Parts: sequence; structure tokens; C-alpha cells
Amino acid sequence: MAKQQIIIDVQSDAQHLPEKIIWQVPQAFEKGESKAMALSLWDGKENNTLRMDIWSKDMSIDEMKKFFIQSVITFSDAMERATGDKSLSDKVKQFMIDVAKQEKVM
Repeated sequence: MAKQQIIIDVQSDAQHLPEKIIWQVPQAFEKGESKAMALSLWDGKENNTLRMDIWSKDMSIDEMKKFFIQSVITFSDAMERATGDKSLSDKVKQFMIDVAKQEKVM
């Protein structure tokens, strides 16, 4: 079985506030720096989602709104690929597009 790694390094200031999020996928020779991340893992035993959300202290409110809205839209794409439920995916996307327009972030 092949092993894949995703490495996430969070650099914090003296008050433990995130300043940088650096990620890399060594086997794909990819790496980058981000201002925010949201990691969701499914715990099948507990039938529940485990989450880890981190954002850097210099991320603006507008950037956070865009990040959240875009994340939900792309997550609905993943849900459609996994389940084939285009109807639900389209409803979620349209709702988020409406929210983005109301918030003036799109």
C-alpha cells in the first residue's frame, strides 16, 4: 500500500496566534503558503465530523467571507461527485451564491 502525506506547518507568534500556514505534499512536489485552512474528517465510529479551522491573524473579514463561501461551493461539488446528487449540490451552490451577493463578496 502506498503512503501519501500532507504536511501542514502552522507558524504562530508569541501569543500563539497563527501567522503563517505552510503546506506541502512531498510525493507530488507541491507546496504553498495559505492564510486559512479548514480540515474536515469523518469519524465513522461516532458518525460525526471532526473539524480543524485555522486562519492567520492578518486575514481580513472580507477574505474570510470569500474563503467560507468558496469552500462551501467547492464542497458541494465534492458531495455531488461522491453521491451523484446534483439536485442537492445545485441548491447548496445557489444558496451560497445568493449569500455572496448579499454580502457583496462575489
